[in-house]
Parts: sequence; C-alpha cells; structure tokens
Amino acid sequence: MSEKIQPQYLINEEGEKTAVVIPVEEYEEMLEDLHDLAMIAERKDEPTISMKELKERLKADGLLRY
Repeated sequence: MSEKIQPQYLINEEGEKTAVVIPVEEYEEMLEDLHDLAMIAERKDEPTISMKELKERLKADGLLRY
C-alpha cells in the first residue's frame, strides 16, 4: 500500500466506533497481506535450502533457464 489508509468510522448512538469503511482496493491488499503472513507462519518450521539448491531445483523443473 503506497498511500496511508484513511479509514472512515461508523459510530453508534453513543458515539462509539462500531465499524470501519475503507476502499475495496485497500481491503483486498490487506487480505493478500494477511494471507501471505498466514502462509509464512504456517511454514515457519519447514527446513530451508540454499539459493544454489533452489536454482538447481528450478532448473530441473524447467522453471529457470540460466
């Protein structure tokens, strides 16, 4: 998100904030970020591989040419 989110708040009769309104594009970006963070958390205990090994695997799978 390149711009700072400028939310609008919905308030109840007592003046308490009850909901937030943001543009759909910002909402969708936030959902993507949340999904990415969930995937990172889910995979945090997986073993890592070196960049060299990653490149070799990608080449073997035909996903990297050089």
